[in-house]
Amino acid sequence: MKTRLLFLAALAFTLLGLTACTYDFPLTTKPTHPIDPRLLGDWVSYDPDDQQVRPLHVRRLDDATYIIAFDGDLYRVSHSDLAGTAFVSVQNLQAGDDYGKFAYCTWTLSTDGRQLAVQTVQSRVVSGDLKDAAAAQQLISANLANPALLGDPVVFTPKKR
Repeated sequence: MKTRLLFLAALAFTLLGLTACTYDFPLTTKPTHPIDPRLLGDWVSYDPDDQQVRPLHVRRLDDATYIIAFDGDLYRVSHSDLAGTAFVSVQNLQAGDDYGKFAYCTWTLSTDGRQLAVQTVQSRVVSGDLKDAAAAQQLISANLANPALLGDPVVFTPKKR
């Protein structure tokens, strides 16, 4: 299923139009840690398909939740770390068939904070037919070394002011 994901998206419904599967539940029942202030702000990614710069706006909703705006769509994002990997659960807040659905993404921030790479869990490895978060966690954990688990990284850089 094609979904735009953000970021942290994971965000994943992948804000970037990457192939991702949506789920009826977040990867973890509660956020695994508070927001990371280094992720807050305005980011951009270059989309080679349509040769456009795509802005990503990451804001704090509360101590454990981000709100992300990407291509005019809104997402709620929280950390869902699993097996030592930085995951996020990304919830679609747009009206439509995917409203309220989740995508799972990994994210990596460079040590200098100048690059944010986001990859989405792929449906060919983790089907959207799973019944609960425990099943998703088990399947993702079992496939962490599988290169097919995650889509191609989308790289964001801080927006220049």
